Amino acid sequence: MTGNPIKVGIIGVHPDKGWATTAHIPALKALPQFRITAVSHNKKDIAQASALKFGADRGHASTGELVNDPNVDLVVVTVKVPHHLELVTKALEAGKAVFSEWPLGMNLADAEKMHAFSKTKNAFTAIGLQTRSVPAIALIRDLIKGGYVGEVLSVSVLGSGIIWGEEINETYLYTLDMANGASMLHVPFAHTLDATLFALGSGLKSVGGALSNSRSMVRVVETGKQVPFTAPDQIVVSGLLENGAALSAHFRGGLSRGTNLHIEINGTKGDLILTSPVGYVGLGGFTVRGAQGDEQMHELEVPKTYDSLGIEDGFSQSVGIAYSRIASDMLDGTHLSPTFEDAVNLHRVLDIIGSGHGEQRDV
Repeated sequence: MTGNPIKVGIIGVHPDKGWATTAHIPALKALPQFRITAVSHNKKDIAQASALKFGADRGHASTGELVNDPNVDLVVVTVKVPHHLELVTKALEAGKAVFSEWPLGMNLADAEKMHAFSKTKNAFTAIGLQTRSVPAIALIRDLIKGGYVGEVLSVSVLGSGIIWGEEINETYLYTLDMANGASMLHVPFAHTLDATLFALGSGLKSVGGALSNSRSMVRVVETGKQVPFTAPDQIVVSGLLENGAALSAHFRGGLSRGTNLHIEINGTKGDLILTSPVGYVGLGGFTVRGAQGDEQMHELEVPKTYDSLGIEDGFSQSVGIAYSRIASDMLDGTHLSPTFEDAVNLHRVLDIIGSGHGEQRDV
């Protein structure tokens, strides 16, 4: 593509709620490289209300209408994971570029199908691993690349899954079924692991994990009803990076009264720590600390240059930076955005961890 703006069609938009409304639309509105030309919802009146509110040219009542709209260059899929395979496939069949939210599919097989089909179409693809775009992650990546820690020796991750705790909203009940591909393993843990590896500039050589349930039941917020807690609320992972450095990670369901996110990178010359009070790397509130030699651990300010968009810390900030990279890739031919291939690689890691056997396997 050579012209501005990129015309965007978003599948699954409600005027008052939802991930598209919360994160994607504010991000797109901040970027002149994009224009929202179409939105869709399976109810025509909601689609039209969304189009009116967000300034889209059309509000479509079906995915077929949106993906075949000639006024759409990039199709954005923001609905629940079980629908991704069908909707992404339709967009690719229509010859569109596709940005799908993570997870790409309910499982590795679905992700591989979409990736393989996108290659036959020679399509531009991007996956919503926008935690790579968090300014604090970008700072840590640059510090490591610049030699701040020397050779990485070990990485330790401690996180909280937030919603997989003592109670859960009805909206998220589908996440209790591992088959739907939207559990604590698939969403907050996966985002955090991906962002950590991105900051390290390294993949995993081998990985293994164990999953367990410390809670057998969970209370539904709206009704007070207790329902079976079938997805794991404890994830324990060990692995080796490509250079042989050790990685350990533990995610707990719910929120802790102590530490909710702590990523520590230890090296031969220095150490780095990323923390947040809200659980995992998608939610903001980050603090970066570091030390070299005989220094005491101290806060390292994240320069404003890491967010040239000026979007407030939080969901829309990282999504906006991700979109700016997509614009660069589509308009200038760069390769800054994570693709469906990256999604498949992460799904493969989750598949190994999800097997629950504990022993490490090559990735």
